[in-house]
Amino acid sequence: MSQAKSTLEQWRILQAVVDHGGYAQAAQKLNKSQSSLNHAVAKLQSQLGVALLEVKGRKAYLTETGEVLLRRSRHITRSVSELEMLAKNLEKGWEPTLIIAREIIYPMDKLVDALSQFEPQGRGTRIIILDSVINGTLELIESEQVDIAIAGTPPKGYLAEPLCHVEFLLVCHPDHPLANRNEPLDDQSLAEHLQIVIKDTGQVTRADFGWLKAEQRWTVANFHEAIAILNRGLGFCWIPSHLVSDLLDKGCLYRLDLQGSSHRQAALNLIIPNRDNQGPASQLLEQLILAQHHD
Repeated sequence: MSQAKSTLEQWRILQAVVDHGGYAQAAQKLNKSQSSLNHAVAKLQSQLGVALLEVKGRKAYLTETGEVLLRRSRHITRSVSELEMLAKNLEKGWEPTLIIAREIIYPMDKLVDALSQFEPQGRGTRIIILDSVINGTLELIESEQVDIAIAGTPPKGYLAEPLCHVEFLLVCHPDHPLANRNEPLDDQSLAEHLQIVIKDTGQVTRADFGWLKAEQRWTVANFHEAIAILNRGLGFCWIPSHLVSDLLDKGCLYRLDLQGSSHRQAALNLIIPNRDNQGPASQLLEQLILAQHHD
């Protein structure tokens, strides 16, 4: 690997000269002598073999080559500054990565809103979001594989902060045989048709959740796949209302009326699997997620 001819300090001086309109102004801002800045830029130009600045009167102007190189140098010096800040934050315990377990029924827009507020303060922390279902979420909590979890009922021994309730609607395609009946469906008539269910991501199934009486079931990984199947006129499914409200309004899907259970709700909570080891980045993101619901 060839050794660099220039230094970050030289590029920072060049940036200051341009940003502040000349050597004298830059020297005052950097608390350096004007001659030292002149020498640094002259040496940089000599090392690179190109003219970066030309002086007209009392002001220094970028050449065309200088404009291109200065623009690229800003990316480099900014990246180095971010790297130095990250190293400083890591020394103070700021986490380089946060892993979030999100029960897939939790509205993604709420999490994105929290993350968009976190990002300017995140100091380079990487975010990993794991979509999980029921027992899979509980296993991630119990094994402490995640820093933050959004789940239903927490495992025994774990504290949880309530976030919201998610409403489920029973839906199918408008052309499905179950649609447009004059009276509510009963369990028996529903059980005769294909049910679309979401796969539990847990390694061990502790209990079945929801209405699972249909003899014929197709299991998929998420609600987007379930909706794609419903759109082809196949089956019925319980789906969170925030994922299907627009489709219902447009007439793409049809809401079924089940006797004794026209809709359902699930409570969602925020859980910190290991509160004792929680770092400042996790604490910040926790508060931002809670703020989405507790305003």
